[in-house]
Amino acid sequence: MPLSSIFFISLQNDYEQQKVKMKANKVLFITQEITPYVPESEMANMGRYLPQAIQEKGREIRTFMPKWGNVNERRNQLHEVIRLSGMNLIIDDTDHPLIIKVASIQAARMQVYFIDNDDYFQHRQMVADENGVEYKDNDERAIFYARGVLETVKKLRWCPDIIHCQGWMSAFVPLYIKKAYQDEPSFRDSKVVFSVFEDDFKSDCEGNLTEKLMLKGIEKSDVESIVKSPANYEELCKLAIAYSDGVIQNSGKVNENIMKFARESGVPVLDYQPADTYVDAFNEFYDKVWEFEKK
Repeated sequence: MPLSSIFFISLQNDYEQQKVKMKANKVLFITQEITPYVPESEMANMGRYLPQAIQEKGREIRTFMPKWGNVNERRNQLHEVIRLSGMNLIIDDTDHPLIIKVASIQAARMQVYFIDNDDYFQHRQMVADENGVEYKDNDERAIFYARGVLETVKKLRWCPDIIHCQGWMSAFVPLYIKKAYQDEPSFRDSKVVFSVFEDDFKSDCEGNLTEKLMLKGIEKSDVESIVKSPANYEELCKLAIAYSDGVIQNSGKVNENIMKFARESGVPVLDYQPADTYVDAFNEFYDKVWEFEKK
């Protein structure tokens, strides 16, 4: 074997060994709900306290959520970040301006970035409207949110080691990370963790989801083997798991079909953790996922 090849293999082995020794020091939280910006819930409380706890354990964090219409901008002191806003995202052949806002939770010494858009979030609630009718374009809202977060992280020139996705709004992030953004410097080495909660919406997503998800690097076969049209909550979670590096059962009671799919996927799975143990368990799980190499 030529000396140049031996040298290259040696460098590659050294890199892999160093990667195992390194810890996942940067964690990006892409979540659906964070209290006090929205009413308390299992997910909103997790979105509020988990990033703070992980930061207090010495890791660097960034946190994102949608700027739902029920978020009081004045009371929570949100302001637009002009240097990050201004991009248009095309979904289903329509341009949608991306607006980035930010606020601080002083007690946690933590900033929260908000993804906003007049069509998808302004004057609109989370899953359903004031009458309880679920929005027909929830799939497009999730696509916009996922792409909006990833484009913003690129602009921040920040390279997360672990990307922790929580809630159906983040379900398309793993697909985009592994396919459309896999060569981006910010995400090239990122590992994705997806949290499974109780079913969050009941109606199927209308329209051709496969077509809406298309970006350079994504083939229809990457999606169609899992997601049908119209897609439901279970299929969205399975799509997220298929492109994740680790899965967490975040609620005590979840869809068993989803967890069965997760356990058969070959990636690390963390079972449900009660309130007094979840922080340490999640913190250790990030390192386990970081070191894990899927066969």
